[in-house]
Amino acid sequence: MPKITRDSLMTLEAYAKARPEFRAKIMAHKKNRIVPLGAHITLHFEDELTMRYQVQEMLRAERIFEEEGIQEELDAYNPLVPDGSNWKATMMIEYPDVEERKVKLAELKGIEDKVWVRVAGHDKVYAVADEDLERENEEKTSSVHFMRFELTPAMVSAVKAGAAIAVGVDHPAYTAAIDPLPANMRDSLAADLA
Repeated sequence: MPKITRDSLMTLEAYAKARPEFRAKIMAHKKNRIVPLGAHITLHFEDELTMRYQVQEMLRAERIFEEEGIQEELDAYNPLVPDGSNWKATMMIEYPDVEERKVKLAELKGIEDKVWVRVAGHDKVYAVADEDLERENEEKTSSVHFMRFELTPAMVSAVKAGAAIAVGVDHPAYTAAIDPLPANMRDSLAADLA
């Protein structure tokens, strides 16, 4: 799968002009890649386009135009682009009330290791979470986690052949699943696989 390159990025000036149209394209694209798991957890499945948008937004917000700064952003976001044999996602745990969030994040310690995908006819694949840095401490988990779901060649082939995909979480304090994913989401995730 392609990675974000310097050549695939717009200059700050070009991005300022293209941003409204590009943003609308990204929002439409993301609709097929956002998977709600119950009322409080959402998985945002990333790909080259969603991460290129993040890089463009960071460059814009920070006014980064020097090569070194651009490369730092590429180095930060390219690991979140799928490699052709996996899916990568950002997990958001959302509780609007601050006090409830504190309690729930303590209860949900370890949840990042209990999120899974399943290709029909195959076993669940649990997330490899937070490879860049630990996001949990002794008291609580983080409200944001980055995860990778590594698939076997047989799973990749099955998805490419149209197999259903399920996504879920089975933590003792929080369980939810979508089984199967709607066709639009399934097809969007299938496109990430080589």
